[in-house]
Amino acid sequence: MTEPYTPFRPDFEFVGHPMPPTVPQGLSLELSRAKLLDGKEAQLDEWMQMLTDRYDECLATLPNERAAFEATFKHTEADGSVWMYHLAVMGIEGGGLDTSNPVDAAHEDYAKRTKERGWEELQPLFMLAPTHITEALASWGNTGVAPEPR
Repeated sequence: MTEPYTPFRPDFEFVGHPMPPTVPQGLSLELSRAKLLDGKEAQLDEWMQMLTDRYDECLATLPNERAAFEATFKHTEADGSVWMYHLAVMGIEGGGLDTSNPVDAAHEDYAKRTKERGWEELQPLFMLAPTHITEALASWGNTGVAPEPR
């Protein structure tokens, strides 16, 4: 690591940020970040490949989680530390990982072996999407079911 050092400060008591008025009712817009364990960049790639290879299984978990959208990113800070970012639009009534499900169990196992425990949560300020997209996100996030076609 080189200076300046980027500290990792997860808040294990975090209950969520208030949502800006541009986020549809019943949804949560989340951008979270976690520091990778030293030397685990290749394992992050392997983790994401596992999720890609098991994409249909991952899709099947979305209704219970009320996850309308998820994306993961990797970033290297100026100090050389490597971080993963997770962007999600989720229903506030959704559940988390269900480790009785094999793909969720594998997902959790990779997390424990790849990243520091916990997440830092960035504060959402604004969300913009066409109305038909926000309606679809809200329908899925609130019910786990796609809206009826118009």
